[in-house]
Amino acid sequence: MSVEVGDSAPDFELKDQHGTPVKLSDFRGEKTVVLVFYPLAFSGVCTGELCQIRDELPTLGGDDVQVLAVSVDSVFALRAWAEQEKYQFPLLSDFWPHGGTAQRYGVFDEEKGLALRGTFIIDAQGVVRWKVVNAIPDARDLDEYRKALAGL
Repeated sequence: MSVEVGDSAPDFELKDQHGTPVKLSDFRGEKTVVLVFYPLAFSGVCTGELCQIRDELPTLGGDDVQVLAVSVDSVFALRAWAEQEKYQFPLLSDFWPHGGTAQRYGVFDEEKGLALRGTFIIDAQGVVRWKVVNAIPDARDLDEYRKALAGL
């Protein structure tokens, strides 16, 4: 199954790096969501991508945009990584059922047991307005996020 532009984004509830449940639907009617799936915490490309998001967050739409980053890592690993890198946005654990949310979005690599680099921009009504899926070693371009967000 794959989520495409124009689809309603499947709702989910995952725990963030503090163990607090976060639902996608909590942002409906409030904010545009940049939903970022990434393979693993502490890996080089993932750290580079999320640090760039951390550093450029104000240019991605400010208070009207919520970044949610999702991996199969445990809450405990995500907390350690968030503290190390000073991430202020939620890092969500898709640990159990293993990769269940990534599977629903069509970005789970069954063979490797982790998410591909998939990004979905979801408007305040819960509709997917933009998406990109890269292979595991291929970093995404943050300028593409800016262009997509500017077009909403």
